[in-house]
Amino acid sequence: MQQSLPIHLTETHVILAAKTMVILATVIALFSQDLAILFNGALFSEITNYLFAVPFFFAYLIYRKRRMLRAVIPLENKDQLEETRHLPMLVGILLSVSSILLYWYGSHTFTPLEYHMLALPIFAAGLCLILFNQQTLRQLAFPIAFLAFLIPPPTEILYTVGSTLSVMSSNASNAIVNAFGISSAIVSEYGNPTIVIIRPNGTILPFTVDIACSGIYSLISFLIFVAFVAYIVRDKLWKKLALALLGIPLIYMLNIARITTILLIGYYYSNEIALEIFHLLGGWILVFLGTLALLLISGKIFKTRIFSNLKEECSVCISENSSHQSFCHACGRILKPANIAFHKSDVLKTGAIIIAVVLLMTIQVPVFALTKAYPIVVTDTPSGQMVSTSILPSIANYSLSFENRNVEFEAAYHEDMALVYLYSPKNTSMEPVWVSIEMAPDQSALHRWETCLITWPISQGQQPQATEIELKDIQLTSNPPIVGRYFVFNYTLARALKTQAVLYWYESSIFMVNLTSKQEQVKMSLIAYPENMQELPNIENQLLTVATRIIDYWAPIKTWSQIAMLISENAANITIVANILVIAIIILYLLETRDQKRANSVAFQKLSEPNKQIIDAVRKTERNSMPTLASISSISKETSQSKLLETLSELEKTGLVKRLIASRDDEPTQIWKTQIMWDQDKSHIKFNEPRI
Repeated sequence: MQQSLPIHLTETHVILAAKTMVILATVIALFSQDLAILFNGALFSEITNYLFAVPFFFAYLIYRKRRMLRAVIPLENKDQLEETRHLPMLVGILLSVSSILLYWYGSHTFTPLEYHMLALPIFAAGLCLILFNQQTLRQLAFPIAFLAFLIPPPTEILYTVGSTLSVMSSNASNAIVNAFGISSAIVSEYGNPTIVIIRPNGTILPFTVDIACSGIYSLISFLIFVAFVAYIVRDKLWKKLALALLGIPLIYMLNIARITTILLIGYYYSNEIALEIFHLLGGWILVFLGTLALLLISGKIFKTRIFSNLKEECSVCISENSSHQSFCHACGRILKPANIAFHKSDVLKTGAIIIAVVLLMTIQVPVFALTKAYPIVVTDTPSGQMVSTSILPSIANYSLSFENRNVEFEAAYHEDMALVYLYSPKNTSMEPVWVSIEMAPDQSALHRWETCLITWPISQGQQPQATEIELKDIQLTSNPPIVGRYFVFNYTLARALKTQAVLYWYESSIFMVNLTSKQEQVKMSLIAYPENMQELPNIENQLLTVATRIIDYWAPIKTWSQIAMLISENAANITIVANILVIAIIILYLLETRDQKRANSVAFQKLSEPNKQIIDAVRKTERNSMPTLASISSISKETSQSKLLETLSELEKTGLVKRLIASRDDEPTQIWKTQIMWDQDKSHIKFNEPRI
């Protein structure tokens, strides 16, 4: 007997590890391309570098739930009704299918990466229901939902919120330095508020509070820490919500303090020192200080704690008397979780998942179209840099020429390269087509045209630089589906009315820069200037023709199969049907559970009076506290806990009470709950005959 225990435990851990590895391997296999693009961009982008914290927080959340997971994973649903026994697995299958459909649908849109990252937690939740049970998913609900932070923040929201914060921060910092007796004023420079200070030596210190200084990047990163801290503290829900709400103004005030400190240092010392302090007090330092302050507020003001002290509170748990028990009869803490059983159905489900993943990998859609060719873009030579036109194709009736490289634009928008080419038509009835190629490690640096010209100025409280005439998405190729955006506008700030038509799209490609291959995100823009509005239909066709030739020339390395195309085009409708089925299954489960409780109400009346008193004690206990064995014993007339446990076990066989595992500070606790339809207004049973 002493030798079989380690062997059995080893089998339990092997089964648990195998199922866990299936979920991890499946998620990584299907979303590896998206995750690679996401984290590669986070290396170079201040906007999304917070993503590196998500996997570590996710791992800790799983670790935090390890005892609860070990206790609920072995639970089976054999005691459930035949009609509802397999419903959780069916919901898991539908969730997994919905996530794949959402993935394919997103690949057919202008923003595929956002849809793909939204599908990831849904897919993980579905696999948990398939391989484990609903109790496991309930414990993993927050860690899985936490993966939603992998979704890149929309650029429009960043600009809108960031511009508002920059104005508010500059006004607040300007008021503070004025309170110190420093004369300062706020002016607008390129749409950004600039605080201008005259130093004692007469020099001018301008400090522009742009998007990077507004604190929006720190706010996004800090939101992850706020959600994490609010979840892991051990206390009431209202305190968790209070901490979460407190985090937003906290990071805002810290950013104001940072700007004010920089202004004061620049005023009393020098611009150079102020800039060094600015870089020193960067986003991550701000997030660290904010998190530290939030933890101090949590502990000192709200009196919360992070780690559980349940073991220290109960002396019975560590006594020798409880060593033979599966749970502590005093506090209810699970001491010996049940072993994880191995079923033939596990082999079938695992095999089905593996086969499905292999099939999906064969028809998996790419995030962006990848290219086979490695065109040389820039090469250093003794006579200077040479830019090759081999990046673009030769098109009949056009002559291609390289126009310029906008170095100032690259520096302003943190791009690696901004090249401009020109397709000059040989037919005078056609308009010249300018081609702008912008390259950056992360797509967030490649701003959308309508955002820069309209959304951003409006968010600054200024007049938009353009008036929209037409804005729509156009499918440029069907296989793989590349979606572009067609934007026609008039410049509002130009002396003469000037119309511009732009067709642009995003891709990912490998380029040779100074004989070094480099993966880059690319925004390709085709630009034309129609003379009048009547030319717009011809301009659109002309830009579409050039765009198609460029995309064909870039030779996408991965195309979609016909089945992938068919599913992707109809993914939205199929997803709606799958979600309706999930809702219908949940409603069916609730109705069946309600009917069973009604039937139990009738069965309750046939029990002996002592059994009725014990069930009534369970009901009273679950109303006011956690219904552990000790809590039920304190209310019932049964003084012997062993006798009470025996009676509860017998009642559990009738279905009138149910043994459950609850979480108390992430410690698994054995409880009991009644399965009877009680009258909410009175203490007696609600007598309803069961429906046939």
